[in-house]
Amino acid sequence: MAYKAVLFDLDGTLLDTLGDLHSAVNFALEKNGYPTRTLAQVRAFVGNGVKKLIERALPEGATEAEIALCLADFTAEYDRHMNVLTRPYDGVVNVLRELKARGVRIAVVSNKYDSAAKALVQAHFGDLIDICFGTLKNVPAKPAPNTANMALAAFGLSAAEAAYVGDSGVDCSTAANANLPFIALSWGFWDRDRLEQAGAKVICDSAEELLERLL
Repeated sequence: MAYKAVLFDLDGTLLDTLGDLHSAVNFALEKNGYPTRTLAQVRAFVGNGVKKLIERALPEGATEAEIALCLADFTAEYDRHMNVLTRPYDGVVNVLRELKARGVRIAVVSNKYDSAAKALVQAHFGDLIDICFGTLKNVPAKPAPNTANMALAAFGLSAAEAAYVGDSGVDCSTAANANLPFIALSWGFWDRDRLEQAGAKVICDSAEELLERLL
């Protein structure tokens, strides 16, 4: 095996969560009297956690109090409806099964808030995922390497024994900061051109290609 562990991003990598994120963002915006956002806009806003998502969705100049109110409404709505439209991308469950069968440790390292990340991982992947870290209080979010390093420590492995898989520039930077080789995916929230501009050198277009790279 090329790697003893693989660390995956969640949104845009393993799961297509965009529809449910879009719905919850627009629920919060409408409730507070702001214009709603398109699916394409929300797609461009995700990647740096839910507070940054709401900051980007609100009109420019929103106050911290306004951001906090919308964030609370978004989180409450997303907690209720995070798994309505959300689905695994084609072939990713097979990738996880194949890695698991070969004894590879699998982690999810996400900027989604921790309770939502864990709930969606459990709902869609069960025991195929060994460990999941979302954003945690007093732990810097990606692209800081902290949660990636926590996953490696939990496995008792070094960065030289693992790889990081994601779909965005945030993931590219996370991998670099954790000294992990990075494999980018073109099916997620960032397209190939944007990934290349962010510095991604290896980009897979299908789950089958990803599995080949990992094996």
